[in-house]
Amino acid sequence: MEQILKNLLEKFSKETLNTIDYRIEEFKKLNKADNDAWFSELCFCILTANSQAKKAIAIQTQLGSEGFLNKTETELAQIIRSHAHRFHNNKAKYIVTARQFKNIKDILKDKSGPQAREFVAKNIKGLGYKEASHFLRNVGFADVAIIDRHILKFMKNYNLINEIPKVVTPKKYLECEDILKKFKMELDRLDLILWFEITGNVLK
Repeated sequence: MEQILKNLLEKFSKETLNTIDYRIEEFKKLNKADNDAWFSELCFCILTANSQAKKAIAIQTQLGSEGFLNKTETELAQIIRSHAHRFHNNKAKYIVTARQFKNIKDILKDKSGPQAREFVAKNIKGLGYKEASHFLRNVGFADVAIIDRHILKFMKNYNLINEIPKVVTPKKYLECEDILKKFKMELDRLDLILWFEITGNVLK
């Protein structure tokens, strides 16, 4: 596992490594932000589920925490739709429903990453383990992995798993996460490294 990681890092340019460091610092800064900022990031992750992160970023930039907290469901749906985002009505409904947890930072502040993920996946409609992990990584939790199709592809290519599962159950998710922990690197940084290896991008 260590050799795989070493080989990957040797291929990366200094600019890429600096970009990864910059993203990690952004996550740490957001960890210190207020409930509104965390809620905005929660809504961003609701939007990324089954969609493109770039579209979700554009919507988040337009709405900000104030929009996510105060726009009507109809207004949210219209704005989401204007960005050619799929499932605009459902996404707007999920965001409005999530407002009961607008103090999400206070709710999660004393939980570990895995504990926080269980809460988010159980209580926030529209978020499963993957999206919950994405949210938590973005607000500074370094102890959960984002197991998406890109990461599964990487794991298959490097024979870390035998096959890419058609359905990633919570049990299968945790099994894959345990494999990634063997890299002995904080999972937030590892995710950015693996994501770049597969996609050539370093997104949040």
